[in-house]
Amino acid sequence: MTRNQDMGRRAAAVLCVAAALLGPGSPAGASARPPGAGPVYVADLNSDTVSVVDARTGRVVDAVPVGRGPDSVAVSPDGSRVYVTNSAEDTVSVVDARTRTVVATVAVGDEPSRVTVSPDGRRVYVADVGSDEVSVVDARTLAVTDTIAVGDAPLGVAVTADGRTLYVANAGSGTVSVVRTATGRVTGTVRVGGGPTALVLTPDGRSLYVSNLTTDDVSVVDVHRGMETDRIPVGKQPAGIGVRPDGRRVYVADIGSDAVSVISTRTRAVTATVAVGHGPNGLAVGPDGTRVYVSDFDSDTLSVIDARTDRVRRTVTVGDGPTGVAVAP
Repeated sequence: MTRNQDMGRRAAAVLCVAAALLGPGSPAGASARPPGAGPVYVADLNSDTVSVVDARTGRVVDAVPVGRGPDSVAVSPDGSRVYVTNSAEDTVSVVDARTRTVVATVAVGDEPSRVTVSPDGRRVYVADVGSDEVSVVDARTLAVTDTIAVGDAPLGVAVTADGRTLYVANAGSGTVSVVRTATGRVTGTVRVGGGPTALVLTPDGRSLYVSNLTTDDVSVVDVHRGMETDRIPVGKQPAGIGVRPDGRRVYVADIGSDAVSVISTRTRAVTATVAVGHGPNGLAVGPDGTRVYVSDFDSDTLSVIDARTDRVRRTVTVGDGPTGVAVAP
């Protein structure tokens, strides 16, 4: 396995998968799409492409060439831009969702992994796993305006609904950094499980769920108290994580178990395990909560789970080594 493949295996897919640029408006037809209709974007690590999947038909409608080693993908709030972290060349590709072409390339830190955006769409945050920092990109000018030193090997990033706080999962430190976005300063550090890889905030903003790759569990962090309050055993090597819009379920892609663990946020226990393809890594929940999308790294597929039945609805063949997943709003 190459170094980039290993990154893809241990990096989380999609959590809070909204990266933003202030664009000229939504792409044509966006307002007519029913909830959860996509498109779905998948970063193909070994193909240097992003697969575009029509969620309604389950067909790949395009493969967009991007930079080398695309690891993570995110969509702007209005759906007009797609952001792709290229781990092998330390850049972020900016894709026009309407034309499906790269319109800009932004140089960031070493080995960029996950990406997220402020709710107002003005800032894009990129976790640079190789340089132990987060790059802050101005979404209008596409310039890096700040670099924030965090823990060792940052992988996951998530921002609060009010945009005031950024959380960063540091895989090498076993911690989550708490960053005040207005100043770019780390205001706290929370100890979690081993190898925290991805994290997601519940819709009410009270809890942070963190997938811990090396301890095979998920940490629950009380945001207001700034501490871990629970640890939930899941499958082997949990990576990508997502939450349903109603906050009732959290989904975790377990790389080593070829499955997705379904967690009840009420009981904080696994209520179901869904078998998917080989090496599930990235995960994103559709905007209406009825579908969960999982990238299967070793199968070169995207598994689509029906969240109402906890069963795989369809399997879509994508590019080589799929990692990050994002669903258009």
